[in-house]
Amino acid sequence: MNVIQRQVQTAINNIQNWSVKHGFTFSTTKKAGVHFCRKRKLHLDPEIQLDGHKIPFVNEIRFLGIVFDKTLTFLPHIKTLRKRCERAFNILRVLSSTSWAVDQPSMMRIYRSSILSKMDYGCMIYGSARKSVLQKLAPQGHIFFRCDGFHDPEVP
Repeated sequence: MNVIQRQVQTAINNIQNWSVKHGFTFSTTKKAGVHFCRKRKLHLDPEIQLDGHKIPFVNEIRFLGIVFDKTLTFLPHIKTLRKRCERAFNILRVLSSTSWAVDQPSMMRIYRSSILSKMDYGCMIYGSARKSVLQKLAPQGHIFFRCDGFHDPEVP
């Protein structure tokens, strides 16, 4: 762990030197680190500094819209994704149950744009999660999962 800590600190120092040389600055309040390790409490979090400030280590962090947790189970991301998809799915229910119900091709377009687009984003990353975790996205069988990602039940 000490070797890794030194290598990461060296890389951070090189990035800091480059940024000073080229006129960039890093926000000291927006930095955080995650120590990815599946072993529980085997290793302490490393002490890494950027510009003389210690980088805090957190249990999970959002990066480009995907929540990474320290054990890489992706459970926090999938829970958040499920809530977002449930909201969109409730809108679809309302649209399909009214007296002026939307036609099926329009419903499929709305489904693809509001639900599948959310699930497709990052599925190559969080698709490596355990099958039991991924099943949380399909509580009623409305959303289907394949090994290579999510797909529309209407499209082969």
